[in-house]
Amino acid sequence: MDEVKRSAIGQFYKKTLAERQAIAAAWAQLSEADVQALSDSGLTPSQADLMIENVIGRYSLPFALATNFLINSRDYLAPMVIEEPSVVAACSYAAKLFRESGGFTASSDESVMIGQLQVLDLPDFENAGARLLARKQEILRAVNDSGGSIAARGGGALDLEARSFPATAIGDMLVVHLLYDTRDAMGANAINSALEAVAPLIKRMTGGRVNLRILSNLSDRRLARASGMIPAQALATDSATGEQVVDAIVEAAVFAEVDPYRAATHNKGIMNGIDAVMLATGNDWRAVEAGAHAYAARDGRYRSLTRWRKDEAGNLQGAIEVPLATGIVGGATRVHHGAKVALKLLGVQSARELAEVAAAVGLAQNFAAIRALATDGIQAGHMRLHARQLALAAGAIGADAQAVARQLIDEDCIRLERAKEIVNERKRET
Repeated sequence: MDEVKRSAIGQFYKKTLAERQAIAAAWAQLSEADVQALSDSGLTPSQADLMIENVIGRYSLPFALATNFLINSRDYLAPMVIEEPSVVAACSYAAKLFRESGGFTASSDESVMIGQLQVLDLPDFENAGARLLARKQEILRAVNDSGGSIAARGGGALDLEARSFPATAIGDMLVVHLLYDTRDAMGANAINSALEAVAPLIKRMTGGRVNLRILSNLSDRRLARASGMIPAQALATDSATGEQVVDAIVEAAVFAEVDPYRAATHNKGIMNGIDAVMLATGNDWRAVEAGAHAYAARDGRYRSLTRWRKDEAGNLQGAIEVPLATGIVGGATRVHHGAKVALKLLGVQSARELAEVAAAVGLAQNFAAIRALATDGIQAGHMRLHARQLALAAGAIGADAQAVARQLIDEDCIRLERAKEIVNERKRET
């Protein structure tokens, strides 16, 4: 069993689809139904019809596993749902390099989310916030007394904050923040319900009018962090020493720290990894994206979410800090069989643990991208993997698609027009 639970699976990408499914099944003790969910959409048409409006079908994306992850001394196979080639391979390779130095160290905050109430038309704007805070405990009790499954599990309202915005375009505005422990849920529905329940009390206490009552996706009380080290010698290439590669990566990282135009693409690479894990596990990746980018601009200038430096020994040190409002209960995780399988494969026991895994995946993906940019360039490896997509787009299937992709790579002509020509040539030969 110890051997099975090692995420360092040699040449996983070379195994057949059936072989990879068998390894995944053994890893997480998946049932036949679980494995079948990996082969279809994980969602029946009737389930899809009940999830959203105007359904006419289902839309599938590839479900993959990133290997080699060692986080807080525990092995993980990271489920990733994404359509972009090279991401999973690059992430697995990066995790392998980090693994050789002990893997990732990760941590996370408690699952605290912020709910906002917008209060307008206040008769005493100057003192309204202070009066509310003086009755904070009464307000928190009212929220928790309103019930809900999260409060029953030990979560619920924790604190209250008041933020004043005088003389806005619509007049004086008081924004009340309700800090709410969502436990293992993402918590949007619980927070919004709590805000609705407490709004009349806020109105009575302030004499104002409560307008919006909604959670904030800038979940900066719910941060996840990951860090790791890669020895310089592990980064050497045919054309550069390890020290040169470390310097090039640090230079590229600082570029993203100072320039928002570079930071946007840098952070997009991070979210390639994080979003893929969020999609696989049925989490709200749009909320995570919004929070991450808002956090990147928290000091008024958009910056990188990661930091890369060379340590005293000349090795590469990387770290990430990002808000991650994740859940392992509720939402799509209750309905989508594929999301349930993803959580089984991860084996996480809490939303915080899921956030820590996602942060490590984001750091690994960021390293892979900037390493490629700082050495051979991003297109070389990406286009080799893109060749398979072009082969499929040209009409090749099965083994033919692999053969067409290999020919495109050998010819160093990875273009759709050439792929179509090769497919037609092969058809004429058969």
